[in-house]
Amino acid sequence: MAYFLETPGSTPRVQDASGDTAPTEATLDTTADLDRRDTRGILAAIHAEDRRACEAVGAVQHEMARAVDVLVDVLEGGGRWFNVGAGTSGRMGCLDAAEIPPTFGFDPARIEGLIAGGPVALVRAREGAEDDAESARTALRARELGSRDAVVALSASGRTPYALAALEAARGAGARRIAITCDPDSPLARAAEIAIAPATGPEVIAGSTRMKGGLAQKMVLHALSTAVMVRLGRVEGNRMTHLRPGSQKLWRRAIALVQELGRVGEAQARTLLERTHGDVAEAVREARKL
Repeated sequence: MAYFLETPGSTPRVQDASGDTAPTEATLDTTADLDRRDTRGILAAIHAEDRRACEAVGAVQHEMARAVDVLVDVLEGGGRWFNVGAGTSGRMGCLDAAEIPPTFGFDPARIEGLIAGGPVALVRAREGAEDDAESARTALRARELGSRDAVVALSASGRTPYALAALEAARGAGARRIAITCDPDSPLARAAEIAIAPATGPEVIAGSTRMKGGLAQKMVLHALSTAVMVRLGRVEGNRMTHLRPGSQKLWRRAIALVQELGRVGEAQARTLLERTHGDVAEAVREARKL
């Protein structure tokens, strides 16, 4: 047995013979009195640790940039991007994948989120599903994962069997392999070509990685997807010129975009959007010809 400190302010952990211990499971000394604090004290502790998550993400910008370049190459080459994870990590991956098509007008078949336990796990925890490594292999095999694709495996601890199996499947298929984890020394980080590993350390409530571990992964994901879509030309300036106006709010936003970028009035912008079946980018191009 060996003892070590995970991060400043954490208690020593016992490391087993395999060395397989996650920093995200450590106990944070500075919140040992959490149950005795008043409401403001609890919130202050959470906020202080959330700031650490932001700082940790800031420290892995180089790896994030490498991942963006890979994902741009994959999508430009006709490949697909799969976010794969369990629990909070899987939900974050599915959330970001689901929001890319309406925000950037990108084909939903090209970016997909997979979560251990299937769609029901998005709204109800399915404990134990994360240990089903074979289901990750089966899901990717059913989608005919190939060498043009990329798998982004997510796991706060970097030890989740479902996420690890996804990277194994990616290696076997010749697909690109990216990991998002909160432990730079984890098996998941070692199995990836590119490991994005913000070292967030132990949680306010020990082991509850839905907190700053989840926050860090969300920050990484939306930064990756936004940067990739900007690189692919789905944004003009900082405007969502490829959004899909599927609601009244988004139709109003689309009309305003066509007005602003195409320099036309509201009625003309509405007519152009109707003519282009809601294609904002095409409506702007048509407006600029007027």
